[in-house]
Amino acid sequence: MGVKERILADLKEAMKLRDEVRLSVLRMLLSDIKNEEVSGSERRELADNEVISVLRRAIKKRKEAAEQFRKGGRGEMAEKEEKEIEYIEKYLPPSLSGEELRVIIQGAITELGANSIKDMGKVMKFVMDKVNGRTDGKAVSEMLKQMLSGAP
Repeated sequence: MGVKERILADLKEAMKLRDEVRLSVLRMLLSDIKNEEVSGSERRELADNEVISVLRRAIKKRKEAAEQFRKGGRGEMAEKEEKEIEYIEKYLPPSLSGEELRVIIQGAITELGANSIKDMGKVMKFVMDKVNGRTDGKAVSEMLKQMLSGAP
């Protein structure tokens, strides 16, 4: 069962249980997925890795919103956003550990012959294809920058 199908099944379950918060989150996710499917010149079904990208963007938006709510003294709204993040994260594949990510990045640097920060773009693209949605691009970027600059 694909990620989108799991979300649909959980939506039906949330309807039966009358879980309003979960229902709201799942509807927003399905709306985001549908928008992505119809964007562009033709309608198409998204592959699981594309659905995962949509979910990661949704998490990023909610993290930014929670941060802004906290700065504005709206703790209850920040908590709501964080609860939504918890629901969304259930659909993501398990994240890579720091060591697993380091091994993938080191392999990419070696394979591509990268030796300076100038090579960051091509290594970043290569690594993001390899990790296939199992880690955040920001974490990859930070570790890659550190490794290319020669910092320990």
